[in-house]
Amino acid sequence: MGDTQGLHPTSVLEAKRMAYRKVRASRGSSVSSRDPESEEFQAASLDLEWEMEKELEEPGLDHFQLKCMEQQAVDNSSGGAMDPDLEQIQPSVSPHGRFERLQEDPNYNSPTSRNVPKGQKRSRTCMAKYVLTGAAVFFLGLLIGLYFHTTKKQLARPSKSTDLLERIMQNITAEKIRALQRDFNALADVGEEDRTKHLAQQWEDLGLKNVQRSSYNVLLSHPGSFPNTVVDVTSNHCYLPNGASCENWSNASSSEEHFAFAAYSATGTLEAEVVDVQYGSSEDLRRVRAQMNVTNKIALLKLGHAPLLYTLSLLAELDFGACLLYVDPCDVPTEQNAWQKAFGVTLNPGGDPSTPDYPSTAGSFREDRHNLTSLLIQPISAHLAKVLLSTPILGYDQPCIPLAMPSSASGQKTIKLTVGSQTSYAKVYNVIGYLKGKINPDRYVLVGSHHSNWYEGAMADWSGGTAVMTQIIASLAAQTRAGWQPDRTTIFCSWGGSALGNIGSYEWGEENRVVLESRAVAYVSLHSPVRVLGPQTTASPSLLQLASDIRKKHIKNCIQAGGCPGLNVSSLQSPVVMDFFTNQLAVPVVEFASSANPAERVRFISEAFHPPSESLLTETLDPGFRLHETVAKMTAEAILRLSTDPVLPFSTLDIALDIQNKLKDDPLRRPDLLATAASFRTNSSLFQSEFMRPANDPKERDPSHMRMLNDVLRDLEKSFLIQSPPPGFSRNILFGLNRHTSGFAILKAAQEDVNQSLSQVSTSISSAEMLICSGLELFENDGSQ
Repeated sequence: MGDTQGLHPTSVLEAKRMAYRKVRASRGSSVSSRDPESEEFQAASLDLEWEMEKELEEPGLDHFQLKCMEQQAVDNSSGGAMDPDLEQIQPSVSPHGRFERLQEDPNYNSPTSRNVPKGQKRSRTCMAKYVLTGAAVFFLGLLIGLYFHTTKKQLARPSKSTDLLERIMQNITAEKIRALQRDFNALADVGEEDRTKHLAQQWEDLGLKNVQRSSYNVLLSHPGSFPNTVVDVTSNHCYLPNGASCENWSNASSSEEHFAFAAYSATGTLEAEVVDVQYGSSEDLRRVRAQMNVTNKIALLKLGHAPLLYTLSLLAELDFGACLLYVDPCDVPTEQNAWQKAFGVTLNPGGDPSTPDYPSTAGSFREDRHNLTSLLIQPISAHLAKVLLSTPILGYDQPCIPLAMPSSASGQKTIKLTVGSQTSYAKVYNVIGYLKGKINPDRYVLVGSHHSNWYEGAMADWSGGTAVMTQIIASLAAQTRAGWQPDRTTIFCSWGGSALGNIGSYEWGEENRVVLESRAVAYVSLHSPVRVLGPQTTASPSLLQLASDIRKKHIKNCIQAGGCPGLNVSSLQSPVVMDFFTNQLAVPVVEFASSANPAERVRFISEAFHPPSESLLTETLDPGFRLHETVAKMTAEAILRLSTDPVLPFSTLDIALDIQNKLKDDPLRRPDLLATAASFRTNSSLFQSEFMRPANDPKERDPSHMRMLNDVLRDLEKSFLIQSPPPGFSRNILFGLNRHTSGFAILKAAQEDVNQSLSQVSTSISSAEMLICSGLELFENDGSQ
């Protein structure tokens, strides 16, 4: 409606009627006078009256005017006197029709119908009075219009938000991010303590308040003095994890070889046969068990189809003694050097391994335990896997054939595996900075990145996310210096020990659990904005719509060979989902990223840590830092929406639809489960359509109402936390495994106790519905409704 946006129809009508009545009052005292001045003012007043009627007939006020007409008809029928003011502003279709009705009114005195002497008409004095009176009325109307335009503009909050967003976007550029990343890369060789001091000082200089550094003494895993090895017993040939000969190892080349280890693996030496278990699925393992006894043998496992910890737990149950991990090149066709890639993995589900497990075995300490599994685990390259599988040698330019042991093979190779990784206690550091909110300072939007490497001797693999976050901080802080303040508090966090199991975020989260459970609103991740492998954008079901809208708007600006990638927004499990806030507190999460290979078919390849290469990121993936800029702008907009929108941009209906889609084709679904899901969808639809109304009407934005509404939206996903998920699975059961595996992940993983898993799903849906219903009842009884 243009200028009327944001004003209630009643307030517009009343304001304009007041101005109109002032004009009538000013001419009412002179109606009986035959003075030319009063007559001319009367005529001018009628002109103003018509102009104001035009404003009252704006689109959007029709419904209100009809109500007024109905009420007027009732008053007339009951014998009541008609309000003369309302009589003068009946709707009309044109100015011409309006004046025709006025002239037909017997009480209307036309200033041009009286007999006036010609000399008087031609009097220059009268003409001057005409002009002066008309000018006065014109300026009066101008002042009235200016007042309403200014008032409406002040209430048009979306336009201000749009201007703010544009200013924030303009301050985020590829050049600034590139300069910050180069600055952080210069800190690659310094210790974490000095690195965090530099980062904290930089945030303070930018304008963040109360920047804090916290440290925790935790159990860390790192490579041994010598690389782990694989020896072919038959040929007595020794291989390094990347497939090179052990003879080629030297201290000068130890960095990449040391990179390839499994953090918190059991250590020692095992000589046994190698067994091809493919992806380690239930079908793969049943096939293997039908063919041989696998006790104390070494599994050769492809990474990617399921969480690593879950697959390893299945291998341990079958009494395997060790496991060699690799990535099949056919699963990463865009990777040119996938055959020789060494990589690392962590077996830590989260937090300090020497503290109590949470939540299944709370109270049992793992003091000084260097291993979190009974298996010897070693990542290897695809080239070495090919050697161990005895597959035919093909040219790397040939069509990709998935690696597998040929049926014609005479038998499995026997190898001797040596794993010598170590553990020790060391400090990890977090940097926390606050951008305080104005209206709801006790509601927190968390923004997280990391400043730690895979291990202390590894090359920098953290500078990209830290540079993007710092540039976002700079852009937001510039607006705060100009007087802006978010509604909710934004907490910027740079974590230590992330690669080894999100240790820094878990320790800080546990330390502040009580506060975060009731105050954390959302978690925005910047763990790895531009990467070789992994998902592009991950969002909780309640934030899918927000993430999709933002990505759709910004993705057209990206610059990438072959064009921009698709939307590719999903609620599938990824490393960010396993962070403390999402996995333990069910805080809704969103993470924007750009990936050369989204790896949707084998999503859990992203659990592997490959040696970072600065040249790969800057010269191949993002030479102009345009992808970094795009991710930064998408993330900044998400932060702004989450910290300033009066109603949190969460969708309850999307959660309900996601649940119904998961149950639609699941063979384990039950009629009672489907009925519960349908009821939840009905109530969610009612809640979202009826009680999100304050988002559309500023007059209904009373603090108590908005707070209740937002608390229901914030807490909804907490209903879907379960206590003891399968190893490696998210506690928030709304997250799926991959696009090709529909249904609830815990139902797919259920082996024996299917009924228990079904009960957990049913209880979660019922709990969420109770929360929605309680919200409906609260708002029905709220006086503002």
